Amino acid sequence: MKTSDIRKAFLDFFASKGHTIVPSSSLVPQGDPTLLFTNAGMNQFKNVFLGLEERSYKRATTAQKCVRAGGKHNDLENVGYTARHHTFFEMLGNFSFGDYFKREAIAYAWELLTEVFKLPPERLWVTVYAEDDEAYRIWAEGIGVPRERIVRIGDNKGARYASDNFWMMGDTGPCGPCTEIFYDHGPEVPGGPPGSPDEDGDRYIEIWNLVFMQYNRDDKGEMHPLPKPSVDTGMGLERIAAVLQGVHSNYEIDLFQRLIAAAMELTGCTDRDQPSLKVLADHIRAASFLIADGVIPGNEGRGYVLRRIIRRAIRHGWKLGVRAPFFHRLVPALVAEMGEAYPELVARQSVIEATLRQEEERFFGTIEHGMSLLETVIAQMQANGQGELDGEIAFKLHDTYGFPLDLTADVLRERGFTVDVAGFDAAMARQKAMARAAGKFKMQAVLEYEGPTTRFEGYETLEDEGEIVALYRDGAPVEELAEGEEGVVVLDRTPFYAESGGQAGDRGELRAPEGIFSVEDTQKIQAEVFGHYGVVRTGRLALGQRVRARVDAEARAATARHHSATHLLHKALREVLGSHVEQKGSLVDADRLRFDFAHHQPLTQEEIERIEWLVNREVLANVPTRAEVMPLEAAKASGAVMLFGEKYGETVRVLTIGSSKELCGGTHVARTGDIGLVKIVAESAIAAGVRRIEAVAGEVALRWVQGVDRTLERLAQTLKVAREEVPARVEALLEQTREAARERARLVQRLAQAEAAALAAAAETAGEAKLLVRRVEADSPEALRELADALRSRLPKAAVLLGTVIEGKAVVLAAVSKELSARLKAGDWVKAAAEAMGARGGGRPELAQAGGGDPAKLDEALGQGKAWAQERLQG
Repeated sequence: MKTSDIRKAFLDFFASKGHTIVPSSSLVPQGDPTLLFTNAGMNQFKNVFLGLEERSYKRATTAQKCVRAGGKHNDLENVGYTARHHTFFEMLGNFSFGDYFKREAIAYAWELLTEVFKLPPERLWVTVYAEDDEAYRIWAEGIGVPRERIVRIGDNKGARYASDNFWMMGDTGPCGPCTEIFYDHGPEVPGGPPGSPDEDGDRYIEIWNLVFMQYNRDDKGEMHPLPKPSVDTGMGLERIAAVLQGVHSNYEIDLFQRLIAAAMELTGCTDRDQPSLKVLADHIRAASFLIADGVIPGNEGRGYVLRRIIRRAIRHGWKLGVRAPFFHRLVPALVAEMGEAYPELVARQSVIEATLRQEEERFFGTIEHGMSLLETVIAQMQANGQGELDGEIAFKLHDTYGFPLDLTADVLRERGFTVDVAGFDAAMARQKAMARAAGKFKMQAVLEYEGPTTRFEGYETLEDEGEIVALYRDGAPVEELAEGEEGVVVLDRTPFYAESGGQAGDRGELRAPEGIFSVEDTQKIQAEVFGHYGVVRTGRLALGQRVRARVDAEARAATARHHSATHLLHKALREVLGSHVEQKGSLVDADRLRFDFAHHQPLTQEEIERIEWLVNREVLANVPTRAEVMPLEAAKASGAVMLFGEKYGETVRVLTIGSSKELCGGTHVARTGDIGLVKIVAESAIAAGVRRIEAVAGEVALRWVQGVDRTLERLAQTLKVAREEVPARVEALLEQTREAARERARLVQRLAQAEAAALAAAAETAGEAKLLVRRVEADSPEALRELADALRSRLPKAAVLLGTVIEGKAVVLAAVSKELSARLKAGDWVKAAAEAMGARGGGRPELAQAGGGDPAKLDEALGQGKAWAQERLQG
């Protein structure tokens, strides 16, 4: 059976048993920032198993795309060197949500394997958890598997329930025993049955795992029966395909063989068993599916894992002799192989190819130098009898040439060396410390604080009363602040928002009985302690005083508009550009919003206009915004957007604005209509794969539009045309200017030729050269160069030094025929002449220029230059 037929047969079988075929979820887990990539079929049903979500069906079956290439689940280093490790794989599964349980799950598995896939029953072995007598009896008595082929596996991982046959979602939560099905390849293959000392051999291969979730484990480790026991199974498509196709390596199945053939054609490699070809076949799947699901190569999180995969593939192509971008050319072969089952590959083929090519071009620019350095170091290690690469060198490869540590380790492992990981980590930590030290922070000193946390009241009010619990001047705690002194005030409660999540801190004032403090910024000096930064405008402030804290309402309102607009912008970006758009940073204050996001290319004008239209449509809907504090798991279940890598507490604040739902602790408008107009004013690149949008909202947007309107009106009046005719009129004027420049260039060239004809006759003979040194008239450096070129073309073996004064500044230019440039370099010549007038210059051996010196000494400079040249030409 072909791999595609196996996938279809599996899904069709369970559909016939009342299961709903559910499409594969994205490789980017939705609403779960704790998970790097989807790595199992049950991920998309996690909330169903936890009881946080209900579906319209009780039985499901999937062919789930999975990636294990980063974080805790990482098979990257083994890919290409073993028979069954992959970065990308497909997991076939069937699931029961409180419907059927062990007996039915086991019966379905046996029927599929023996009656549909026609596997010989005598070749199948099973394992059960040692204490799971029910599963043992079902296999032995219900199915009829001989007891000698049923293996009980106990707590073989060092703790209670720590077993290969006991599955846990985490330290707490749903868990239960599992039963695994193994295929026996026969006595000719080395290895022993599961549970034996030789179980890691290749004879007995696990092909299916059936998990029976029947307990809920509490924080004390106690097991409580679940009211609705469930089933979660997983069978690797590549692994079962190898069994059904009678091969021992996943890379020998039809799917991989076609990808390997495409890689052979691109690289010119004729050895089909070359491990590098397996790496390319595996990595093109992982990279393409990740990009199709919105991941962009980057320097952190998912983007960095993708970059590592791509660069590892490039390195293996390099190993096969490829010296130009090639990896992206494997995409059509992958689409032909898997596009029917996964239409997102077809829909995003051009994006995948463009992203891979861009990343290849970037890395091919540095890989030659990096590999050269690594080869030199390896040769030195071999000569010195060293077995480990110095961590500092590994870090240099990472920092300077973009070689991830695992890529360096991959190269070294092939040569029998290791790398000093601890030394690498130390170098990395040292660089980060230096970067932090070089950074500029608003807080000039770390404020030492011990006291109560700040109670933030700013969601409900802009004015509140609080007590001064700490004062600082020049970073040190003080008892009071006097008029004119700058400092920091900490209150027990405040309506001031402290800078966080990209939103700028509030400004305003604190009124004490004896003084007024102007708050210029609000920052967190600890996680829940707010510092009000500013200056005492009048009187004094003292510890223990009660103050009236009043936020600048106008600035807060403008900031809230920009923050709320940012959420709508994020939603619109994902709708227009794709789900790969991921926030990389933001800044919102009273004057603007700035939003950084993952995207591989500049936005078109049409895309920008579409985004603006979507955002302003949400504004016009004028729906209420809603902020809810809820448990993190409930927030995930609600579909709220979360940022991968962020640390969230047990409870979070979920903000709903229009169609956007995100976790956010900032301050926002009450209704979307309060935002007013939203206008994008700039779009640019700030890093590889990261774009930045700047926009304005509300009154700021109105002022921006009015400014553009005034500019357009002035242009129309100046050009004496209607507003709508301004672009055409400006383009016509530009074309006239361009034509005038072209005509001027033609005139300059003709004048230069005419003048050169007269000057050439005055050239002197210096050795074998024709030497001409002259002060001439020229109105631009371009005219001077045209004249020098004309003279050089007329004079055989020409050495020309010309001087002129342009706009009050002396300019000297040297032009030398190619055959003379070895003896008389134009750059050296012009420097020698320019010294006399205090100028500096340089250039190529055949053409150089100097300028900026004293015009009164131009003739002296030309004379000095002539003497310098004669000495070298006649010597």
